[in-house]
Amino acid sequence: MMYALDVINADEHLLPNITLGARVLDTCSRDTHALEQSLTFVQALVQKDTSDVRCTDGDAPVFDEAEKVVGVVGASASSVSIMVANILRLFQIPQISYASTAPELSDERRYDFFSRVVPPDGFQAQAMLDLVKVLGWTYVSTVASEGSYGEKGVDAFLQLSRDQGGTCVAQSVKIPHHPDSSHFDKVIRLLLDTPAARAIILFASDDDIRYLRGGHVTHKRLTVCVCVCVCSRGILSASKRAQQVGHFLWIGSDSWGANNAPVHQLEDAAAGAITVLPKRATISGFDAYFTSRTLENNRRNVWFAEFWEENFRCQLTSTATPRHASRKCTGQERIGMDSKYEQEAKVQFVMDAVYAMAYALHNMHADLCPSDSALCADMEMASGKKLLKYIRTVSFNGSAGTPVTFNRNGDAPGHYDVFQYQWNNGSLAGYRVVGQWMETLQLNVEDMQWGRGKRGVPSSVCSLPCQAGERKKLARGVACCWHCERCDGYQYQHDEFTCKLCAFNMRPDANRTSCQPIPVIHLEWHSPWALIPVLLATLGIVTTLTTTAAFVRFNHTAVVRASGRELSYVLLAGIFLSYAVTFPMIAKPDTGACLLRRIFLGLGMCISYAAMLAKTHRIYAISERSKRSVAAPHLVSPASQLTVVCGLVAVQLLATLLWIAVAPPHTVVDYEQRKSVEPRWARGMLKCDMGDLPTICTLGYSLLLMVTCTAYAIKTRRLHDGVHEAKAISFTVYTTCIVWLAFIPIFFGTPRSTHKLYIQTTALTVSMSLSASVALGMLFLPKVYVIIFHPELNVTQKRRSFKAVVTAAAASSRLAHKVSERPNGEAKTQLCHNMDASTGDL
Repeated sequence: MMYALDVINADEHLLPNITLGARVLDTCSRDTHALEQSLTFVQALVQKDTSDVRCTDGDAPVFDEAEKVVGVVGASASSVSIMVANILRLFQIPQISYASTAPELSDERRYDFFSRVVPPDGFQAQAMLDLVKVLGWTYVSTVASEGSYGEKGVDAFLQLSRDQGGTCVAQSVKIPHHPDSSHFDKVIRLLLDTPAARAIILFASDDDIRYLRGGHVTHKRLTVCVCVCVCSRGILSASKRAQQVGHFLWIGSDSWGANNAPVHQLEDAAAGAITVLPKRATISGFDAYFTSRTLENNRRNVWFAEFWEENFRCQLTSTATPRHASRKCTGQERIGMDSKYEQEAKVQFVMDAVYAMAYALHNMHADLCPSDSALCADMEMASGKKLLKYIRTVSFNGSAGTPVTFNRNGDAPGHYDVFQYQWNNGSLAGYRVVGQWMETLQLNVEDMQWGRGKRGVPSSVCSLPCQAGERKKLARGVACCWHCERCDGYQYQHDEFTCKLCAFNMRPDANRTSCQPIPVIHLEWHSPWALIPVLLATLGIVTTLTTTAAFVRFNHTAVVRASGRELSYVLLAGIFLSYAVTFPMIAKPDTGACLLRRIFLGLGMCISYAAMLAKTHRIYAISERSKRSVAAPHLVSPASQLTVVCGLVAVQLLATLLWIAVAPPHTVVDYEQRKSVEPRWARGMLKCDMGDLPTICTLGYSLLLMVTCTAYAIKTRRLHDGVHEAKAISFTVYTTCIVWLAFIPIFFGTPRSTHKLYIQTTALTVSMSLSASVALGMLFLPKVYVIIFHPELNVTQKRRSFKAVVTAAAASSRLAHKVSERPNGEAKTQLCHNMDASTGDL
């Protein structure tokens, strides 16, 4: 401070013709003692009532004019500054501190006359929190010494961590006043209760520094060294005693800074420690000034003799109580030569504080005394509030080259250097600048080391990050401690704490971090479920077309004419459609395929059974008519039969068209049918909007025709061999009934599985192909065989009249009654005789 005053007074451009003086008082780093000291100059400002005071000769007393204090520079410790600021604000005396960083001093309402050239601990706490975040440490503990500095610093860190989130504090431990080794051992034991919180935020206070091995130190220059020894050094020593070297990751506040005292002979325990310190610069002029100080040229410093004894460990007088050594000081010792010298870290800030006061007075003088080079009356009478206004508006480049300004709360901007204590070449250890903080953190992580040269950043987390697709389940309500639970089933990770169910048509991706569409499949042509129906249908279609071609080629031959050409062609068309419906049933579902399914699924069977019903009805009608009359029955001519068949088929077509009009065909995707337990195997089944019940209803009318045809077949089963189609139709419908009776349990009884639709489609198409094959084989292939391989039998016989046909049918009926009374040979002889009486075909 005295050096700064000398430099300012020697500056011709700063406060010219005005000399600054100072009254220097020792606070002893105790708030109560600082209060007593401040009262010594504050009392001079109190107006005294001297009306009743007289000298011995009766004259009025003459009082010496009190020294006027316009501003205070100090103190260092936050607790001291807080006590002094409460007094100074009552007398409106501005105060500028060079080291007090407690956050509560930023309260403009309580400390409105307080300013400081160092950033408050709120900035320091923010810098330390940014360090923790950049290094990925989410679970930390705090250690603070009792007192304003330590407790308020930790409080600021805790508040910032709560506000910004992402960092959890496992526990906050306090170091009591006047700690000993047992207190530090207890702190280490407490920190080990949460071993995952390896990062330790350390706020060491200046308030507990005075007690070290029972010594009482009052000199301010020794304050930081002793504080670090008591707090930081004590913690490091305790961690070494607990054999936890390398476990804890220390982040020290500016009270640790870049001092070597706390790490002396504890390099292993301190390796990797990170500290923050307000950005500073070494004042080269001060080094030359201070190392040249001797007992002879520095008598104005009343504490310099005490420092001399402390620094050189000697005694100036023989009567002095020996505190360090019994050696007598010679006075010829030299600082930096006979003792180790290191510039105090706060020198820069002390100078900045004095310069801030000087610049404020200079600007105030320029405004109030523009024409007077010396002090004027306006300036001498100016209040402290006016000086405070000038202090808050000063702006200049400080000793470190950084601007010195004050905000509305009197705080300086936050400029910090980030240090790390590292091993150099594995043998020497020292502090290295690895970053800086100026509202934002700039950290060179690649320059950082941990332990003896290790480069990887260690972890300080309560729980490791969950893998993709896992949610966090908080443990004990601590936001940074959790258990990881896998999102199961069709759930995906919505956020870090929640799993949500995917939509019905979605499934989680491989990482379960999002949902993706379930693949849609359909029955493919190359599938085994499709190959068999397609093969049967293809063979059936080829056979049907061949049969049709044979009938068309031999359309006027006896066999074709005897089979009833019109209904035969209708029946062949129905058989063809029964085969052909296999292809739209297996084709990829779309609107066209679904429309074809609706129309032709029941149409082919309807045409086939309508034709067979017309045939069986004709035979039955002729048989029944012959019992009563020889007249021809109604509706047995080819035209009538075609009309009946068209009418029966029209019912099917009208119902189908009505269904299409009411509910137009479209495709749907069934996600439930193939939704397996494992989402990756889930598939959506593309199909037409035809459920099981509509499918059976479509076939229901055809099945009704089949049952009716079966009833007629039963009634005509005993006719003579000449009416050869009756038994063929009977066998056809019997076999078809068996096929469809087998189909129904297969179709409806298939359990819900991934292949249900395939099984149902295959069963349906195969059943229809088998039904068509039975009809084709029973009713047409024997005739085709005769047409192609035995043309000699395909000759036209004499045409019989319908009366002869009826007579033959009546004879057959009478024979059925007599067959039990005559031998088989006789009965047959009579039947043949009657049949030979007339010729023709049915």
